[in-house]
Amino acid sequence: MLQIKKMENQVSIEKQVVNFISQQKRGTLFFPDDFVDFGSDGATRLALHRLENKDFLIRLAQGVYLYPEKDDLLGIIYPTIDEVAQAIAGRDKARIIPTGVEALNRLGLSTQVPMKVVYLTDGAPREVKVGKNSIKFKKTTPKNLAVKGEISGLVIQALRELGQEQVTESNKTKIHELLNKENPDHVLHDARLAPAWIRKIMLHSKETT
Repeated sequence: MLQIKKMENQVSIEKQVVNFISQQKRGTLFFPDDFVDFGSDGATRLALHRLENKDFLIRLAQGVYLYPEKDDLLGIIYPTIDEVAQAIAGRDKARIIPTGVEALNRLGLSTQVPMKVVYLTDGAPREVKVGKNSIKFKKTTPKNLAVKGEISGLVIQALRELGQEQVTESNKTKIHELLNKENPDHVLHDARLAPAWIRKIMLHSKETT
């Protein structure tokens, strides 16, 4: 009798999870914490596992589930690594900013696509495997996350990755073009947070506009 009741309770939790997810937009990412009101942690995780087996959800990483959007030609449309990272950061109420090769790629300074994307964060440091890729959240100081501009923040991280001696005139020209699209006040603010040699490159873009 107890076993039957337990099974009925599990079915009820699964239905609640399905109803909740079905009201959301396809392509949305979910975490077990999104369903805490439906039952115990173990029960909701079991419900998510069952829905994964039914192809209702796709598990992208440990504790990260996708309500899949399907295209007749392309099949399942998967989120980008950055979309997964942003969703995790949103759940954790943490700030993040991409670094290294990812920052270079975003700015068009490199065509290399990293298998491991590293983000600076004020949240918990961790590494999340997403298929063949991984997302690494690296703890940093508040100063590194205090940038106001998306482009200027990426420029700082991209230049850090290149290194002072490796920055070419072509790189500088591209960076100046990008910073000219950024809010000038944000460029000034963010340049003050950067090392002196990076600040010089960033502010030169304003002098030449």
